[in-house]
Formats: sequence, C-alpha cells, structure tokens
Amino acid sequence: MIKFVRSNSEDNDFKFLVKQLDAYLKITDGDEHEFYNQFNSIKSLNHVVIAYLDGKPSGCGAFKHFNDNSVEVKRMFTTIKTREKAIATRVLTELECWANELNYSSCILETGVRQKEAIQFYKKNDYQIIANYGQYKGVENSLCFEKKIKR
Repeated sequence: MIKFVRSNSEDNDFKFLVKQLDAYLKITDGDEHEFYNQFNSIKSLNHVVIAYLDGKPSGCGAFKHFNDNSVEVKRMFTTIKTREKAIATRVLTELECWANELNYSSCILETGVRQKEAIQFYKKNDYQIIANYGQYKGVENSLCFEKKIKR
C-alpha cells in the first residue's frame, strides 16, 4: 500500500530521502555538483510530499514559490528499490494538486542533461522544455521544464 503525506523540510523522512538523492547527484553531476547543490537547500521548504510504501519512506518531492503564478518543483526522488511503481508520478501529481489548491497556474523545474531518466519522466508527465530561467540561464548542462496546472 502506498500512502502520501504532505509535510515540510523539517520532516526526518524527507531528510533521509534527500540524503540519498544528494549522494546520487554527487556522482551524476560530477565536477558541477557544487554549482547545482547551492540551489538545492531544503531549508524552509513548506510544501513537501513524502510517499510511503508499506510504511517505509520511498519517494519525495517538494515545491517552493517562484513567482505569483509558478512554483518550482524541487528534490524529486524515489529509492532504487521502489522505482517502476509509479511512485514518482504520484508524488509529482500530488505536488501539482497542492500548488493548484494554492492558486498557482504552473510548475517549473530544472534538471541536468545527464539525468536521462528525469528528462523522460518529466516529458512523460506533460512537462514542456522551456528556456532556462534564473540561475540556470546560460548553463549548458541544465534543462528547464514547465507544466500548466490550472484546472
């Protein structure tokens, strides 16, 4: 059974999952890890979704305010053992619903071009590639996405 809990960045299960995500990204980001890592602080994330599979933390995601219309999706992750069970899609859907409830009309995000699985995942979930925004402008290894969520 999968259960989803809305929480914040103080949640120990979220911290546990993010620690695993950061270890993975340190390998895949290579020399650019420190550049990307500076934008991935979990301090003050007030909108976190944690997925539990059979009572164990198995996936997470978060968003933060970007502008009056958009939130930025952050810290999406599922444990290796729980991949291919649609947990990430369900976490992302829950984040989109929550953002919609708060009257945001779109979600944006950045992922690295080396994150092939992430790129496929976001495309599969109807995210469209957009021009790199904010701190990612001009960064060749960044790929930015957006999805309109207003229902």
